[in-house]
Amino acid sequence: MKNIRSFLKYYKPYWWILAADLLCAAFCTVCELVFPAIVQRITDAAIGGELAIVHVLRFGGIYMLLRICDTFANYYMSYVGHVMGTRLETDMRRDLFSHLEKLSFRFYDNAKVGQIMSRITNDLFDITEFAHHCPEEFFIAGIKIIGSFCILAKVNILLTSILFLIMPLMLVSRVLFRKKMKMAFKKQREEVGELNAAIEDNLLGIRVVKSFANEDMERAKFEKGNMRFFHAKRTAYKFMALFHGGVRLFDGIMYIAVIVLGAAFMVHGKITPGDFVAYLLYNQTLIASVRKLVEFTEQFQKGVTGIERFREIMEEDVEMQDKPDAIPLAGVRGDVRFHNVSFRYSEKDKIVLSHINLHVAPGESIAIVGPSGGGKTTLCSLLPRFYEVQEGSIQIDGKDIRDVTLHSLRQNIGIVQQDVYMFNGTVRENILYGKPTAGTEDVEKAAKLANAHDFIMELPDGYDTHIGERGVRLSGGQKQRLAIARLFLKNPPILILDEATSALDNEGERIIQASLDRLAKGRTTFTIAHRLTTIKNADTILVLTEKGIEETGTHEALMKKNGIYAGLYSLYV
Repeated sequence: MKNIRSFLKYYKPYWWILAADLLCAAFCTVCELVFPAIVQRITDAAIGGELAIVHVLRFGGIYMLLRICDTFANYYMSYVGHVMGTRLETDMRRDLFSHLEKLSFRFYDNAKVGQIMSRITNDLFDITEFAHHCPEEFFIAGIKIIGSFCILAKVNILLTSILFLIMPLMLVSRVLFRKKMKMAFKKQREEVGELNAAIEDNLLGIRVVKSFANEDMERAKFEKGNMRFFHAKRTAYKFMALFHGGVRLFDGIMYIAVIVLGAAFMVHGKITPGDFVAYLLYNQTLIASVRKLVEFTEQFQKGVTGIERFREIMEEDVEMQDKPDAIPLAGVRGDVRFHNVSFRYSEKDKIVLSHINLHVAPGESIAIVGPSGGGKTTLCSLLPRFYEVQEGSIQIDGKDIRDVTLHSLRQNIGIVQQDVYMFNGTVRENILYGKPTAGTEDVEKAAKLANAHDFIMELPDGYDTHIGERGVRLSGGQKQRLAIARLFLKNPPILILDEATSALDNEGERIIQASLDRLAKGRTTFTIAHRLTTIKNADTILVLTEKGIEETGTHEALMKKNGIYAGLYSLYV
């Protein structure tokens, strides 16, 4: 019920469509209930010798008119009703995607993209069918059951009561398997998400797979996941089959009850032959209704499971939120202060940064070096609030970054990483990501500043060349230059360069370093580097280890000190 209540709000904008859909469903149901009553009248009249052709034509005309109206009503249910379900799906997908965009890196550190994709696509499709059919099917079944009972009770209350006493037994059998079916379908959803995650992981890393000739190993891994999915589906179908089998058994019991008891009542004159035929037809209607509900139960369980998995993500806390009184960060000079900052990724993890104090003046270039695991990338990730500090504060121009809006904070910070991400689109679209409103001249100017214009013009369609998924058609150095062009277009006052040249050859490093130097000019710059030769000219170099900031100074001062930095630098010369 909690799942259903959380879902009901999505009906609100479309209540009038739902109301019209249910009205059409009621009309179609009445048409079905009228037919047995007509047959009853005709049968009794024929046996009594009172049937005239005019009566047959009158009943036939009335029923034909009802069927014509029923056709239009059914069209509305099939078309507009399904479109309503699709609209709900669209709204839910929009909310889910929007919520995913708000979640912090901490969520994505533990999430699998394949699982998330499964929830956005497969689960929401099942919810679409659920949204349309759930109210409709229950409404129709309710009308048929209540309507049939009222009509038949007027004929013979005893026979009707016996017939309807069998139905609770059918409902009990449904409840017995409902929980097991729900668990089975949820497990099936989890396994298809795992399978999607494995496939995505393999396809994105297909070049690594082939370079190590590990296709057989990947097939074996896939087969394990594929078989887990098979077993999950088999279990779900097992409970579904037991469920359907039980309902079919009660179908037979209801038919036998009507035939045996109805015939006995007819022999003793308690009901007429027309009444007996009406009982058979209404019994068929009831059984068809229950069977439809049974068939819908599978879709119902899938829908409820989809809603539950939808809620699981929607109830994930948005760690990074603007305060109610947050102000935009404007006119940034680039004065950055870390005051007594401590951080760990979770309560179970060890402390990564402990009581860090650091001041970077506007326009100053600071390089961060040290052994792996010392917290270099973590320190820089705290500045744009990718993670929230547990203790202390970070200030930009004297303003605590938690007191300004996230959008304005990140608009003023530019990041170039070692692993550059390119979107599946054109060169122009990827550069424009830095400033979507920029014109052609601005894009080309940014590319020239990043030393990217020449290689772009050599591409088949220049700036309109499609670069493939993750920029697969470009080299590492070319992608780095596009990333730098993107930042030139964004023009942020604060830069974070996270090992931007570590994966390049000497020639590529030289080209990229020249564009980075040009980009960093006049900006507050944080550079994380393993190649220490690239940061010799930094205004300040700090050595960050698990113990904290152990050394700080210029290249020359640290070399004279002959400490940790000097030892690290000696490895590169």
